[in-house]
Amino acid sequence: MISRHIPAAPAADAAQTHFLGTRIRGLRKRRGLTLTELAERCELTAGYISQLERNLAYPSIAALFNIARSLGVTIQWFFASETNSDPEDNGYVVRKNSRMAIHYEDGMVDHLLTPQPNRQLEILHSRFPPGTYSHENYSHEGEEAGYLLSGRFELWVGERHFLLDEGDSFSFSSQEPHRYGNPGEVDAVVIWVITPPTF
Repeated sequence: MISRHIPAAPAADAAQTHFLGTRIRGLRKRRGLTLTELAERCELTAGYISQLERNLAYPSIAALFNIARSLGVTIQWFFASETNSDPEDNGYVVRKNSRMAIHYEDGMVDHLLTPQPNRQLEILHSRFPPGTYSHENYSHEGEEAGYLLSGRFELWVGERHFLLDEGDSFSFSSQEPHRYGNPGEVDAVVIWVITPPTF
């Protein structure tokens, strides 16, 4: 069962993330699902999804992953929204000031570094504040790898547990159940590569 903890979305970030709830609600309605029906598919509560759709809370990574899977998309689909990028960059370049971001509970943030529409590769810049974890194991198709730019990082892949320091890297099959987090006292920043983009 997925965590039902509902942290309030910081007001300062609301403008950056207001598209997430809109996209969840819009896709749910296009799929012909009620809040209750989607909640049952995701093992979440209708109240929790309503909070997300109204941008009153940020999802956990596992919750958004389950919502995406239940709606027939990947998490990457939720990035594909508003952008102020130069039309000449389209499909080739992502400027720092036009990155799409998804904010999760506890302050975790993913920035999409690859342009839309994506091909067979997804690159994320992921920031984990001290003490934040993805909590639930999850798995999906594909392979992934990462490079720890700064901080410390814990990674569980199946029954294996790894503690990484700045400069360390990793790779594993996404089909193996995995979870991760930051045991350190400063932000952990990871460059994450997933192929194909099934996250």
